[in-house]
Amino acid sequence: SLKSSYSVSLSASVASRCYSHAKAETDEEFDARWVTYFSKPDLDAWELRKGMNTLIGYDLVPEPKILDSALRACRRLNDLASAIRILEAVKDKSGPHKDIYPFVIQELRPTLTELGISTPEELGIDKA
Repeated sequence: SLKSSYSVSLSASVASRCYSHAKAETDEEFDARWVTYFSKPDLDAWELRKGMNTLIGYDLVPEPKILDSALRACRRLNDLASAIRILEAVKDKSGPHKDIYPFVIQELRPTLTELGISTPEELGIDKA
């Protein structure tokens, strides 16, 4: 419809005006930035939570490689609760797209096994 195409073009023009001075970050650069963030050897528990809260606030489901890095940070911090919360957040972010969460778990399975992290489903805490 005309109204929806108008609002889309208006939104796009506002966004481009607001960000015209900045170089757009590619998906690969975005992923690399977050992998680097969670891979910092001196990352503390607050930075882990802050990073995950920021990441989950975006309109996306984080890529498995970012989640791998975040889960490894949980292991370095000996923070199993945060690791399980990350998996719960991913499931929640997947929303009605029922194929996303199983795919992410499939991709993370070697890391979960290596780090000794069970999924919320394996722990029986996924029931509302």
